[in-house]
Amino acid sequence: MSPASQGAIVLIVTLVVLLSGAPVAFGLGAIALAFLVIFQGMDSLHVAAETFYTGLSDFTLVSIPMFVMMGAAIGSSPAGKDLYEALDRWLYRVPGGLVISNIGACAIFAALTGSSPACCAAIGKMGIPEMRQRGYPDDVATGSICAGGTLGILIPPSITFILYGIATETSIGRLFLAGVLPGLMLTGLFILWTLFIIWKRGFRSHAADFRYAWREKFQSIPKIAPFILIIFGVMYTLYGGVATPSEAAGVGAALCILMAILIYRMWMPDRWWLILRDTTRESVMILMIIAAAVLFGYMLTSLYLTQTLAQAIADMHVNKWWLMLLINLFLLVAGFFIPPAAIILMTSPILYPVITTAGFDPVWFGVIMTINMEIGLIHPPVGLNIYIVSSIAPDVPVTRVMWGTIPYVVCMMLAIVILCVFPEIATWLPDHLMGPLHR
Repeated sequence: MSPASQGAIVLIVTLVVLLSGAPVAFGLGAIALAFLVIFQGMDSLHVAAETFYTGLSDFTLVSIPMFVMMGAAIGSSPAGKDLYEALDRWLYRVPGGLVISNIGACAIFAALTGSSPACCAAIGKMGIPEMRQRGYPDDVATGSICAGGTLGILIPPSITFILYGIATETSIGRLFLAGVLPGLMLTGLFILWTLFIIWKRGFRSHAADFRYAWREKFQSIPKIAPFILIIFGVMYTLYGGVATPSEAAGVGAALCILMAILIYRMWMPDRWWLILRDTTRESVMILMIIAAAVLFGYMLTSLYLTQTLAQAIADMHVNKWWLMLLINLFLLVAGFFIPPAAIILMTSPILYPVITTAGFDPVWFGVIMTINMEIGLIHPPVGLNIYIVSSIAPDVPVTRVMWGTIPYVVCMMLAIVILCVFPEIATWLPDHLMGPLHR
């Protein structure tokens, strides 16, 4: 059987298994083992255990539980509520200021957690009821939180960038820096759309005669200060030559724990048991997906499926931007059905040689891929953020939440186009601070 036929069979079976609702890690692992046995015999299983273990032996993976713990510690405290209220006091006079406050809170929270679900849940629990209580349309209230939550995987630190860096052997520190300006740009696009739609519909976040006194505004600044200090602490240890990404993640987790204990008085054992439980559960899930994806990648490589696909794309002899359009469409469709971690770990080793051969910057492409993953987080049928928001506002129909996310999906697509026209938005900061990448 030719590699092309084998690849078609593997693709169909993989889609069927993942769409069946089976756990991603077990599904990928079972598919890899089954096809190794079918096409190479039982002897091929001798390396399965070693390959699976190799997928978890990278020291960089230590950073994942640390970043997950940052999100769990902050998300379980009133930190999201304080951050949201502080921003609201300064932005309440702006049309749609309440929605913009939530998007801003999501952007800052994203720089602490690196996790989209944690960001979406923490800000949404406070922001959605408040927006609906003040008369904002349900689609704007829910859609803005869904979209703002996706910033958690673009604004560093980002678990998605860590996975991409591991899969392609790209500098994680450089990827983190590359996500800063695109993350701010995407936040700005979200805010511009929100300003326009709220202005068009004529809504206000407060009554026309409502005012916050300057004293109340300045009283809110200390609520933001701990967040800024944590972000500065993580970035300084990472880019100041003090620590590696894994060690910087430990610093961030320690700072978040200190903030939760000293500021929010979270020292009860039962609350920390829940935080540790959630951290362990999510970390093990991600690590299992990584190990299974490495085994899946080994299967693809040993059957020459990866090489065949890369060669087929290279032989198309199309303009590199047509190639990038096809890759974006592929990632977009894949994101509709498969979680981001699985897509990155399955496709990055295949796409990396293709995009580098075409002359694209792998760091820039990591940002493009991450924005595609963001779209998948707020687009059905997987759309994890949609279901998180639906659990916060169960009386809002899921279809209304989905319609509310569509304008923000368009904003993300526009961001991809802007980055294709001006790739320096992603590459300037890492090149400026870390020196040009030898391409």
